[in-house]
Amino acid sequence: MRINRKRFTLSLGAAAWLLVAGCTVGPNYQRPPVTAPEQIRGQAGPAEAASLADQAWWEIFQDDELKALIGEALRNNYDVRLAAWRVEGARAVAGVSRSQFLPQVQAGAGWSRSQASKLVNPGVPGARPENLYDANLGVSWEIDLWGRIRRLNEAARAEVLATEEARRGVLLSLVSDVATGYFQLRELDLELEIAERSTASFRETYDLFNRRLEAGAASGLETASAGASLASTAAAIPELERQIVAEENRLAFLVGRNPQPIERGKALNDQLLPPAIPAGLPSDLLERRPDLRAAEQQLVATNAEVGVAAANFFPRLSLTGAFAGIAPQVADLFGNGKTWSVGGGLLTPVFQGRRLNQEHRAAVARWEQAKVQYEASVTNAFAEVSTALVAYRKLADVEREQARAVTSYRDAVKLSNDRYLAGLADYLEVLQAQQQQLAAENSLARVRRDRLVSLVQLYKALGGGWRLSDQEWSSRISQTP
Repeated sequence: MRINRKRFTLSLGAAAWLLVAGCTVGPNYQRPPVTAPEQIRGQAGPAEAASLADQAWWEIFQDDELKALIGEALRNNYDVRLAAWRVEGARAVAGVSRSQFLPQVQAGAGWSRSQASKLVNPGVPGARPENLYDANLGVSWEIDLWGRIRRLNEAARAEVLATEEARRGVLLSLVSDVATGYFQLRELDLELEIAERSTASFRETYDLFNRRLEAGAASGLETASAGASLASTAAAIPELERQIVAEENRLAFLVGRNPQPIERGKALNDQLLPPAIPAGLPSDLLERRPDLRAAEQQLVATNAEVGVAAANFFPRLSLTGAFAGIAPQVADLFGNGKTWSVGGGLLTPVFQGRRLNQEHRAAVARWEQAKVQYEASVTNAFAEVSTALVAYRKLADVEREQARAVTSYRDAVKLSNDRYLAGLADYLEVLQAQQQQLAAENSLARVRRDRLVSLVQLYKALGGGWRLSDQEWSSRISQTP
Protein backbone atom coordinates (compact mmCIF):
# COMPACT_ATOMS: atom_id res chain seq x y z
CA MET A 1 0.00 0.00 0.00
CA ARG A 2 1.41 3.36 -1.02
CA ILE A 3 0.96 6.38 1.23
CA ASN A 4 0.32 9.82 -0.28
CA ARG A 5 3.37 11.66 1.07
CA LYS A 6 1.87 15.15 0.66
CA ARG A 7 -1.35 14.19 2.43
CA PHE A 8 0.62 12.49 5.19
CA THR A 9 2.75 15.61 5.70
CA LEU A 10 -0.31 17.85 5.92
CA SER A 11 -1.99 15.52 8.39
CA LEU A 12 1.14 15.38 10.52
CA GLY A 13 1.39 19.20 10.45
CA ALA A 14 -2.25 19.57 11.48
CA ALA A 15 -1.80 17.13 14.33
CA ALA A 16 1.29 18.99 15.53
CA TRP A 17 -0.60 22.28 15.40
CA LEU A 18 -3.42 20.84 17.48
CA LEU A 19 -0.93 19.55 20.01
CA VAL A 20 0.79 22.93 20.25
CA ALA A 21 -2.46 24.91 20.37
CA GLY A 22 -4.03 22.61 22.92
CA CYS A 23 -6.17 24.43 25.45
CA THR A 24 -5.33 27.08 28.00
CA VAL A 25 -6.41 26.37 31.53
CA GLY A 26 -6.93 29.01 34.17
CA PRO A 27 -9.01 32.19 34.15
CA ASN A 28 -8.84 34.66 31.27
CA TYR A 29 -8.18 38.20 32.45
CA GLN A 30 -11.04 40.63 32.92
CA ARG A 31 -10.65 44.08 34.45
CA PRO A 32 -12.21 44.15 37.92
CA PRO A 33 -15.27 46.40 38.11
CA VAL A 34 -14.45 49.76 39.71
CA THR A 35 -16.92 52.44 40.66
CA ALA A 36 -15.96 55.72 39.02
CA PRO A 37 -17.77 58.87 40.23
CA GLU A 38 -19.97 60.65 37.74
CA GLN A 39 -17.98 63.81 38.41
CA ILE A 40 -14.79 64.39 40.33
CA ARG A 41 -15.39 66.27 43.53
CA GLY A 42 -14.30 69.88 43.19
CA GLN A 43 -14.73 70.02 39.43
CA ALA A 44 -16.48 73.20 38.31
CA GLY A 45 -19.33 72.51 35.92
CA PRO A 46 -20.28 69.20 34.28
CA ALA A 47 -17.58 66.68 33.38
CA GLU A 48 -16.20 66.99 29.85
CA ALA A 49 -13.82 64.92 27.78
CA ALA A 50 -11.11 67.60 27.58
CA SER A 51 -8.42 67.37 30.25
CA LEU A 52 -5.32 69.22 31.34
CA ALA A 53 -3.54 65.87 30.94
CA ASP A 54 -4.04 66.07 27.16
CA GLN A 55 -1.35 68.76 26.98
CA ALA A 56 2.38 68.12 26.93
CA TRP A 57 4.42 69.41 29.85
CA TRP A 58 6.18 72.02 27.70
CA GLU A 59 2.74 73.52 26.96
CA ILE A 60 1.92 73.83 30.67
CA PHE A 61 5.08 75.63 31.80
CA GLN A 62 6.03 78.85 30.03
CA ASP A 63 9.38 79.46 31.71
CA ASP A 64 12.24 78.66 29.33
CA GLU A 65 14.71 77.96 32.13
CA LEU A 66 12.27 75.58 33.79
CA LYS A 67 11.68 73.75 30.51
CA ALA A 68 15.43 73.46 29.99
CA LEU A 69 15.84 71.98 33.47
CA ILE A 70 13.07 69.45 32.87
CA GLY A 71 14.56 68.44 29.52
CA GLU A 72 17.99 67.97 31.10
CA ALA A 73 16.47 65.91 33.92
CA LEU A 74 14.65 63.65 31.46
CA ARG A 75 17.98 62.98 29.76
CA ASN A 76 20.25 62.56 32.77
CA ASN A 77 18.21 61.70 35.86
CA TYR A 78 19.32 58.54 37.63
CA ASP A 79 15.80 57.22 38.26
CA VAL A 80 14.97 57.57 34.56
CA ARG A 81 18.05 55.59 33.61
CA LEU A 82 17.27 52.91 36.21
CA ALA A 83 13.69 52.65 34.95
CA ALA A 84 14.93 52.19 31.38
CA TRP A 85 17.18 49.31 32.45
CA ARG A 86 14.31 47.73 34.39
CA VAL A 87 12.36 47.68 31.15
CA GLU A 88 15.29 46.03 29.37
CA GLY A 89 15.54 43.45 32.14
CA ALA A 90 11.82 42.66 31.91
CA ARG A 91 12.08 42.28 28.14
CA ALA A 92 14.96 39.86 28.54
CA VAL A 93 12.94 37.78 31.04
CA ALA A 94 10.04 37.76 28.57
CA GLY A 95 12.45 36.49 25.92
CA VAL A 96 13.42 33.63 28.22
CA SER A 97 9.73 32.70 28.55
CA ARG A 98 9.21 32.83 24.79
CA SER A 99 12.13 30.47 24.25
CA GLN A 100 10.11 27.67 25.86
CA PHE A 101 7.88 27.57 22.78
CA LEU A 102 10.82 26.30 20.72
CA PRO A 103 12.71 23.00 20.83
CA GLN A 104 15.77 22.94 23.04
CA VAL A 105 18.86 21.63 21.22
CA GLN A 106 22.11 20.59 22.87
CA ALA A 107 25.28 19.31 21.25
CA GLY A 108 28.28 17.57 22.73
CA ALA A 109 31.50 15.85 21.74
CA GLY A 110 34.18 13.83 23.49
CA TRP A 111 37.41 11.88 23.10
CA SER A 112 39.00 9.23 25.24
CA ARG A 113 42.08 6.99 25.02
CA SER A 114 42.29 3.79 27.01
CA GLN A 115 44.19 0.51 27.29
CA ALA A 116 42.84 -2.69 28.75
CA SER A 117 44.78 -4.31 31.58
CA LYS A 118 46.84 -7.35 30.60
CA LEU A 119 45.78 -9.00 33.84
CA VAL A 120 42.13 -8.99 32.70
CA ASN A 121 42.83 -11.05 29.56
CA PRO A 122 46.21 -12.69 30.20
CA GLY A 123 45.84 -14.94 27.19
CA VAL A 124 45.52 -12.07 24.71
CA PRO A 125 48.93 -10.77 23.69
CA GLY A 126 49.72 -7.29 22.37
CA ALA A 127 46.94 -5.18 23.89
CA ARG A 128 47.17 -1.65 22.49
CA PRO A 129 45.78 1.70 23.60
CA GLU A 130 42.55 2.64 21.77
CA ASN A 131 41.03 5.99 20.87
CA LEU A 132 37.29 6.53 21.07
CA TYR A 133 35.48 9.55 19.58
CA ASP A 134 31.87 10.53 20.15
CA ALA A 135 29.58 13.38 19.02
CA ASN A 136 25.92 13.82 19.88
CA LEU A 137 23.00 16.13 19.21
CA GLY A 138 19.97 16.11 21.51
CA VAL A 139 16.55 17.76 21.02
CA SER A 140 13.75 18.15 23.55
CA TRP A 141 10.44 19.95 23.11
CA GLU A 142 7.61 20.38 25.59
CA ILE A 143 4.21 20.33 23.86
CA ASP A 144 2.11 23.05 25.50
CA LEU A 145 -1.07 21.03 25.78
CA TRP A 146 -2.62 22.93 28.69
CA GLY A 147 -1.25 26.41 28.07
CA ARG A 148 1.34 26.46 30.85
CA ILE A 149 3.96 28.05 28.61
CA ARG A 150 1.39 30.41 27.10
CA ARG A 151 0.40 31.58 30.57
CA LEU A 152 4.07 32.07 31.48
CA ASN A 153 4.47 34.24 28.38
CA GLU A 154 1.31 36.15 29.17
CA ALA A 155 2.66 36.94 32.64
CA ALA A 156 6.05 37.96 31.22
CA ARG A 157 4.46 40.28 28.64
CA ALA A 158 2.37 41.90 31.37
CA GLU A 159 5.50 42.43 33.47
CA VAL A 160 7.16 44.16 30.52
CA LEU A 161 4.16 46.44 30.04
CA ALA A 162 4.08 47.16 33.77
CA THR A 163 7.73 48.21 33.79
CA GLU A 164 7.16 50.37 30.70
CA GLU A 165 4.24 52.11 32.41
CA ALA A 166 6.33 52.48 35.54
CA ARG A 167 9.03 54.14 33.44
CA ARG A 168 6.49 56.61 32.07
CA GLY A 169 5.37 57.21 35.64
CA VAL A 170 8.96 58.04 36.55
CA LEU A 171 9.08 60.57 33.70
CA LEU A 172 5.88 62.25 34.89
CA SER A 173 7.02 62.25 38.52
CA LEU A 174 10.34 63.75 37.49
CA VAL A 175 8.62 66.58 35.60
CA SER A 176 6.55 67.21 38.73
CA ASP A 177 9.54 67.13 41.08
CA VAL A 178 11.65 69.49 38.97
CA ALA A 179 8.80 71.97 38.52
CA THR A 180 7.93 71.86 42.23
CA GLY A 181 11.56 72.38 43.21
CA TYR A 182 11.94 75.24 40.76
CA PHE A 183 8.87 77.06 42.10
CA GLN A 184 10.09 76.47 45.64
CA LEU A 185 13.43 78.01 44.65
CA ARG A 186 11.78 81.06 43.10
CA GLU A 187 9.66 81.49 46.24
CA LEU A 188 12.78 81.44 48.41
CA ASP A 189 14.34 84.01 46.06
CA LEU A 190 11.31 86.26 46.60
CA GLU A 191 11.44 85.80 50.38
CA LEU A 192 15.16 86.68 50.31
CA GLU A 193 14.39 89.81 48.32
CA ILE A 194 11.69 90.79 50.83
CA ALA A 195 14.04 90.11 53.75
CA GLU A 196 16.86 92.19 52.25
CA ARG A 197 14.50 95.06 51.49
CA SER A 198 13.00 94.94 54.98
CA THR A 199 16.43 94.68 56.61
CA ALA A 200 17.56 97.83 54.79
CA SER A 201 14.44 99.66 55.96
CA PHE A 202 14.85 98.54 59.59
CA ARG A 203 18.53 99.46 59.50
CA GLU A 204 17.69 103.03 58.45
CA THR A 205 15.17 103.24 61.28
CA TYR A 206 17.60 101.87 63.83
CA ASP A 207 20.40 104.24 62.73
CA LEU A 208 17.98 107.16 62.97
CA PHE A 209 16.82 106.19 66.44
CA ASN A 210 20.34 105.55 67.64
CA ARG A 211 21.45 109.01 66.54
CA ARG A 212 18.42 110.56 68.18
CA LEU A 213 19.04 108.57 71.36
CA GLU A 214 22.60 109.85 71.53
CA ALA A 215 21.22 113.36 71.10
CA GLY A 216 18.65 112.78 73.85
CA ALA A 217 15.67 113.11 71.45
CA ALA A 218 14.54 109.46 71.41
CA SER A 219 13.65 106.88 74.05
CA GLY A 220 15.70 103.80 74.80
CA LEU A 221 12.61 101.62 74.33
CA GLU A 222 12.08 102.77 70.76
CA THR A 223 15.76 102.28 69.92
CA ALA A 224 15.84 98.79 71.45
CA SER A 225 12.64 97.81 69.59
CA ALA A 226 14.13 99.05 66.31
CA GLY A 227 17.33 97.07 66.99
CA ALA A 228 15.35 93.90 67.74
CA SER A 229 13.34 94.24 64.51
CA LEU A 230 16.56 94.77 62.55
CA ALA A 231 18.27 91.73 64.10
CA SER A 232 15.33 89.34 63.62
CA THR A 233 14.88 90.39 60.00
CA ALA A 234 18.62 90.23 59.26
CA ALA A 235 18.77 86.73 60.79
CA ALA A 236 16.31 85.50 58.17
CA ILE A 237 18.76 86.31 55.34
CA PRO A 238 21.44 83.65 56.03
CA GLU A 239 18.70 81.11 56.80
CA LEU A 240 17.05 81.77 53.44
CA GLU A 241 20.44 81.61 51.71
CA ARG A 242 20.99 78.20 53.34
CA GLN A 243 17.61 76.96 52.10
CA ILE A 244 18.32 78.29 48.59
CA VAL A 245 21.62 76.39 48.37
CA ALA A 246 19.91 73.21 49.62
CA GLU A 247 17.13 73.56 47.03
CA GLU A 248 19.65 74.26 44.25
CA ASN A 249 21.60 71.14 45.19
CA ARG A 250 18.43 69.07 45.18
CA LEU A 251 17.52 70.35 41.72
CA ALA A 252 21.07 69.77 40.51
CA PHE A 253 20.79 66.12 41.63
CA LEU A 254 17.45 65.73 39.81
CA VAL A 255 19.00 66.93 36.56
CA GLY A 256 22.10 64.78 37.05
CA ARG A 257 24.58 67.54 37.91
CA ASN A 258 27.07 68.01 40.69
CA PRO A 259 26.04 70.68 43.26
CA GLN A 260 26.01 74.08 41.55
CA PRO A 261 23.83 77.17 41.13
CA ILE A 262 20.60 76.83 39.15
CA GLU A 263 19.69 79.23 36.37
CA ARG A 264 16.57 81.34 36.97
CA GLY A 265 13.90 82.41 34.52
CA LYS A 266 10.67 84.23 35.26
CA ALA A 267 10.04 85.57 38.75
CA LEU A 268 7.51 83.80 40.95
CA ASN A 269 4.76 86.35 40.34
CA ASP A 270 5.33 86.25 36.57
CA GLN A 271 4.64 82.51 36.24
CA LEU A 272 1.46 81.90 34.26
CA LEU A 273 -1.53 80.18 35.85
CA PRO A 274 -4.56 79.12 33.77
CA PRO A 275 -7.85 80.52 35.13
CA ALA A 276 -9.73 77.21 34.77
CA ILE A 277 -8.58 73.61 34.45
CA PRO A 278 -10.62 70.85 32.80
CA ALA A 279 -10.22 67.55 34.65
CA GLY A 280 -11.75 65.29 32.00
CA LEU A 281 -14.09 62.34 32.44
CA PRO A 282 -13.50 60.34 35.63
CA SER A 283 -13.61 57.04 33.74
CA ASP A 284 -10.79 58.19 31.46
CA LEU A 285 -8.46 58.48 34.45
CA LEU A 286 -7.91 54.71 34.32
CA GLU A 287 -6.36 55.07 30.86
CA ARG A 288 -4.37 58.25 31.53
CA ARG A 289 -2.41 57.55 34.70
CA PRO A 290 0.68 55.39 34.18
CA ASP A 291 0.59 54.08 37.75
CA LEU A 292 -2.94 52.74 37.24
CA ARG A 293 -1.99 51.13 33.94
CA ALA A 294 1.07 49.57 35.60
CA ALA A 295 -1.09 48.27 38.47
CA GLU A 296 -3.47 46.68 35.97
CA GLN A 297 -0.63 44.97 34.13
CA GLN A 298 0.55 43.54 37.44
CA LEU A 299 -2.99 42.22 37.83
CA VAL A 300 -2.79 40.64 34.37
CA ALA A 301 0.49 38.98 35.33
CA THR A 302 -0.85 37.52 38.57
CA ASN A 303 -3.95 36.31 36.73
CA ALA A 304 -1.71 34.44 34.25
CA GLU A 305 0.26 32.95 37.13
CA VAL A 306 -2.97 31.42 38.40
CA GLY A 307 -3.23 29.71 34.99
CA VAL A 308 0.34 28.42 35.31
CA ALA A 309 -0.46 26.94 38.72
CA ALA A 310 -3.61 25.31 37.28
CA ALA A 311 -1.68 23.83 34.34
CA ASN A 312 0.76 22.18 36.74
CA PHE A 313 -2.02 19.74 37.74
CA PHE A 314 -2.03 18.26 34.22
CA PRO A 315 0.48 15.96 32.51
CA ARG A 316 3.41 17.36 30.51
CA LEU A 317 4.11 15.87 27.11
CA SER A 318 7.68 16.11 25.81
CA LEU A 319 9.20 14.98 22.53
CA THR A 320 12.87 14.02 22.49
CA GLY A 321 15.35 13.10 19.82
CA ALA A 322 19.00 12.24 19.66
CA PHE A 323 21.55 11.73 16.91
CA ALA A 324 25.04 10.57 17.80
CA GLY A 325 28.14 8.89 16.55
CA ILE A 326 30.64 6.70 18.44
CA ALA A 327 33.70 5.30 16.67
CA PRO A 328 37.44 4.78 17.11
CA GLN A 329 38.05 6.93 14.02
CA VAL A 330 36.62 10.40 13.36
CA ALA A 331 35.84 9.44 9.77
CA ASP A 332 33.51 6.67 11.03
CA LEU A 333 31.50 8.87 13.42
CA PHE A 334 28.57 9.42 11.06
CA GLY A 335 29.07 6.29 9.04
CA ASN A 336 29.13 2.92 10.72
CA GLY A 337 29.24 4.60 14.13
CA LYS A 338 26.07 6.65 13.86
CA THR A 339 23.09 6.09 16.14
CA TRP A 340 19.78 7.91 16.56
CA SER A 341 16.61 7.80 18.62
CA VAL A 342 13.20 9.51 18.74
CA GLY A 343 10.78 9.28 21.61
CA GLY A 344 8.08 10.94 23.61
CA GLY A 345 7.45 11.17 27.30
CA LEU A 346 4.48 11.92 29.51
CA LEU A 347 5.08 13.19 33.03
CA THR A 348 2.06 13.55 35.28
CA PRO A 349 1.86 14.44 38.97
CA VAL A 350 0.52 11.63 41.17
CA PHE A 351 1.36 12.54 44.74
CA GLN A 352 3.00 15.87 45.61
CA GLY A 353 2.05 16.23 49.26
CA ARG A 354 -0.54 18.88 48.35
CA ARG A 355 2.29 21.06 46.99
CA LEU A 356 0.40 21.83 43.78
CA ASN A 357 -2.75 22.73 45.73
CA GLN A 358 -0.82 25.12 47.93
CA GLU A 359 0.96 26.69 44.94
CA HIS A 360 -2.42 27.28 43.31
CA ARG A 361 -3.80 28.81 46.51
CA ALA A 362 -0.76 31.07 46.75
CA ALA A 363 -1.21 32.20 43.12
CA VAL A 364 -4.89 32.98 43.74
CA ALA A 365 -3.96 34.91 46.89
CA ARG A 366 -1.40 36.97 44.95
CA TRP A 367 -4.05 37.74 42.34
CA GLU A 368 -6.50 38.85 45.04
CA GLN A 369 -3.82 41.07 46.58
CA ALA A 370 -3.07 42.66 43.20
CA LYS A 371 -6.80 43.19 42.70
CA VAL A 372 -7.15 44.99 46.04
CA GLN A 373 -4.07 47.09 45.29
CA TYR A 374 -5.50 48.03 41.89
CA GLU A 375 -8.85 49.02 43.37
CA ALA A 376 -7.12 51.04 46.09
CA SER A 377 -4.93 52.80 43.50
CA VAL A 378 -7.98 53.77 41.46
CA THR A 379 -9.84 55.14 44.48
CA ASN A 380 -6.75 57.03 45.64
CA ALA A 381 -6.32 58.49 42.13
CA PHE A 382 -9.78 60.04 42.25
CA ALA A 383 -8.97 61.46 45.69
CA GLU A 384 -5.68 62.97 44.48
CA VAL A 385 -7.37 64.65 41.53
CA SER A 386 -10.14 66.02 43.75
CA THR A 387 -7.67 67.33 46.34
CA ALA A 388 -5.56 69.05 43.70
CA LEU A 389 -8.60 70.54 41.96
CA VAL A 390 -9.97 72.00 45.18
CA ALA A 391 -6.53 73.24 46.22
CA TYR A 392 -5.98 75.04 42.92
CA ARG A 393 -9.34 76.81 43.10
CA LYS A 394 -9.26 77.64 46.82
CA LEU A 395 -5.67 78.84 46.78
CA ALA A 396 -6.70 81.39 44.15
CA ASP A 397 -9.15 82.80 46.70
CA VAL A 398 -6.48 82.73 49.40
CA GLU A 399 -4.03 84.59 47.17
CA ARG A 400 -6.58 87.24 46.33
CA GLU A 401 -7.37 87.89 50.01
CA GLN A 402 -3.72 87.75 51.01
CA ALA A 403 -2.88 90.34 48.34
CA ARG A 404 -5.54 92.59 49.86
CA ALA A 405 -3.94 92.09 53.27
CA VAL A 406 -0.52 93.12 51.92
CA THR A 407 -2.03 96.25 50.39
CA SER A 408 -3.74 97.11 53.68
CA TYR A 409 -0.55 96.63 55.70
CA ARG A 410 1.37 98.88 53.31
CA ASP A 411 -1.29 101.54 53.84
CA ALA A 412 -1.00 100.98 57.59
CA VAL A 413 2.76 101.52 57.49
CA LYS A 414 2.29 104.78 55.58
CA LEU A 415 -0.42 106.02 57.96
CA SER A 416 1.54 105.09 61.07
CA ASN A 417 4.56 106.98 59.71
CA ASP A 418 2.37 110.03 59.12
CA ARG A 419 0.98 109.77 62.67
CA TYR A 420 4.49 109.47 64.08
CA LEU A 421 5.74 112.51 62.17
CA ALA A 422 2.69 114.43 63.36
CA GLY A 423 3.44 113.48 66.98
CA LEU A 424 0.22 111.48 67.31
CA ALA A 425 1.89 108.09 67.93
CA ASP A 426 5.20 106.63 69.01
CA TYR A 427 7.42 104.68 66.68
CA LEU A 428 6.48 101.34 68.20
CA GLU A 429 3.27 101.63 66.21
CA VAL A 430 5.31 102.06 63.03
CA LEU A 431 7.51 99.05 63.86
CA GLN A 432 4.48 96.89 64.52
CA ALA A 433 2.95 97.84 61.16
CA GLN A 434 6.24 97.10 59.36
CA GLN A 435 6.52 93.65 60.98
CA GLN A 436 2.96 92.82 59.98
CA GLN A 437 3.66 93.91 56.41
CA LEU A 438 6.78 91.70 56.29
CA ALA A 439 4.84 88.66 57.50
CA ALA A 440 2.01 89.32 55.03
CA GLU A 441 4.39 89.65 52.07
CA ASN A 442 6.08 86.35 52.97
CA SER A 443 2.69 84.67 53.29
CA LEU A 444 1.67 85.99 49.87
CA ALA A 445 4.84 84.58 48.33
CA ARG A 446 4.14 81.16 49.86
CA VAL A 447 0.54 81.16 48.65
CA ARG A 448 1.69 81.99 45.13
CA ARG A 449 4.14 79.07 45.31
CA ASP A 450 1.41 76.78 46.62
CA ARG A 451 -0.84 77.71 43.68
CA LEU A 452 1.89 76.83 41.20
CA VAL A 453 2.66 73.59 43.02
CA SER A 454 -1.05 72.66 43.04
CA LEU A 455 -1.06 73.07 39.25
CA VAL A 456 1.90 70.68 39.04
CA GLN A 457 0.22 68.20 41.37
CA LEU A 458 -3.00 68.33 39.37
CA TYR A 459 -1.14 67.73 36.11
CA LYS A 460 0.56 64.70 37.67
CA ALA A 461 -2.66 63.40 39.27
CA LEU A 462 -4.45 63.54 35.92
CA GLY A 463 -1.66 61.59 34.19
CA GLY A 464 -0.30 64.52 32.21
CA GLY A 465 1.22 63.89 28.79
CA TRP A 466 -0.47 60.49 28.47
CA ARG A 467 -1.01 60.93 24.73
CA LEU A 468 2.70 61.40 24.05
CA SER A 469 4.39 58.40 22.54
CA ASP A 470 7.88 57.39 23.57
CA GLN A 471 9.15 58.82 20.27
CA GLU A 472 7.48 62.18 20.98
CA TRP A 473 8.96 62.32 24.47
CA SER A 474 12.40 61.52 23.10
CA SER A 475 12.04 63.99 20.25
CA ARG A 476 11.05 66.83 22.57
CA ILE A 477 13.75 65.94 25.07
CA SER A 478 16.42 66.13 22.39
CA GLN A 479 15.11 69.54 21.27
CA THR A 480 15.20 70.99 24.78
CA PRO A 481 18.32 73.14 25.21
